[in-house]
Amino acid sequence: MTGGGTDGNEQLTATIGVILIGLLAVLGLTILRIHQLISLHLFVGLLLLGPVTVKLASTGYRFVRYYAGDEAYRQKGPPELSMRLIAPVVVISTVVVFASGIVLLFEGPARRGQWVGIHKASFVVWLLFMGLHILGHLERLPASLRAVRASTGPQDSSAGAAGRWITLIGALVGGLVLAIVLIPQFASWTAHGAFLHGRH
Repeated sequence: MTGGGTDGNEQLTATIGVILIGLLAVLGLTILRIHQLISLHLFVGLLLLGPVTVKLASTGYRFVRYYAGDEAYRQKGPPELSMRLIAPVVVISTVVVFASGIVLLFEGPARRGQWVGIHKASFVVWLLFMGLHILGHLERLPASLRAVRASTGPQDSSAGAAGRWITLIGALVGGLVLAIVLIPQFASWTAHGAFLHGRH
């Protein structure tokens, strides 16, 4: 994906993974004080859409190339069995968390209905399996960090480096633009008493 073969794909996946961990940490902090930090929660959630899309695309690309019989990806080998088993849950819960979050953004607190339950439940599932996903990659963390270092900085002249940089920057800028454009949509959630709507 974007050139560079299996090494390029690994560098892209590792780099976007580090970016995601940082942004998800910020998002996690907002949950602790969601009433006070709802604007930041919504903004970072929208910003994440770009990097999350790239992460799903880069890992999906590896999956497709491996099972399509690509020799280079076959030699690289598949992820560990445990990672392959939890991958569908990680992907599905990720999609549901973000999709339900977008629905909630547009529906507003007065019409959140069942969507808030879906959002919370999918987040719990996502958090659990994402934690397992991260733990499963701890052994490969040094190699991932080396891949990140290899792909950052102007000295990176490896095959596909320009494409990876464009993809990474494009993902962040795309998410940022989307978040900025949708700031007016935050109003219903930031209004006084917004979290009292729809309570039973």
